[in-house]
Amino acid sequence: MASELAPGGRLYPAKPANVYLFATCLVDQFVPQAGLDTVRLLEREGITVHYPPQQTCCGQPAHSSGYPQEARKVALQQLMLFSEPWPVIVPSGSCGGMIRHHYAELFADDPVLQKQARELGERVFELTEFLVHVVNFNQQDRGADCTVALHTSCHARRQMGSHETSAALLDSLSQVRVVQQARVEECCGFGGTFAIRYPEISEAIVTDKVASIKDSGAASVVSADCGCLLNITGRAAKQDQLAQRATPSLPGEHIASFLWRRTNSGEAS
Repeated sequence: MASELAPGGRLYPAKPANVYLFATCLVDQFVPQAGLDTVRLLEREGITVHYPPQQTCCGQPAHSSGYPQEARKVALQQLMLFSEPWPVIVPSGSCGGMIRHHYAELFADDPVLQKQARELGERVFELTEFLVHVVNFNQQDRGADCTVALHTSCHARRQMGSHETSAALLDSLSQVRVVQQARVEECCGFGGTFAIRYPEISEAIVTDKVASIKDSGAASVVSADCGCLLNITGRAAKQDQLAQRATPSLPGEHIASFLWRRTNSGEAS
């Protein structure tokens, strides 16, 4: 299969036999199912997934908090892990954007490491981007009718452009109706360490986001970034607790798990 030139100008390779998975901290620690379902989606397409167990954080929390040397140390650990010339799949536009767009900046004073960082960045693909442009994902929707809202992280939308591929994947599911919330492009308030440093502002932002998604008529929210997903569903869960609601008013799911559940040969809900 020939390489594909996407509308944004990036040249995509033919479907490879092997890929690396960079799972991200949040997937590893909080939403491991998203990582497992990422592997399942890729393996079903005939791709062998390699997971270097020494991987840690991408370095974005330190980088965005103004600690470039600390971010550089973390990035160096990742830089040494992906030695084979295989694509590196990241189920997060935020972490994918850090590696693709910022690693080269961190090593600007070292030509050898900067070259390595640039080469790695060229091989980094956000999961939905890879499924659409490289895998040509085309699986039958086996689930029941449902209505969902898609939330895309700021980095996925503005750095990676993967809001378009996330939307394309959901649109390909025949029994899924995607509704758009008001101010769809606005942040959910997570922002990594922003939510910790400015909790009151973060809470106000995510409260607006939850209200917008609920007002859209969506029964659940789907996202390709676990940070946003945890923030949105966590705020909704807190509201449910305060209102003494026993049933979650806004459940959420990583898009990898959503896609796997609805297209797996087993029963999908």
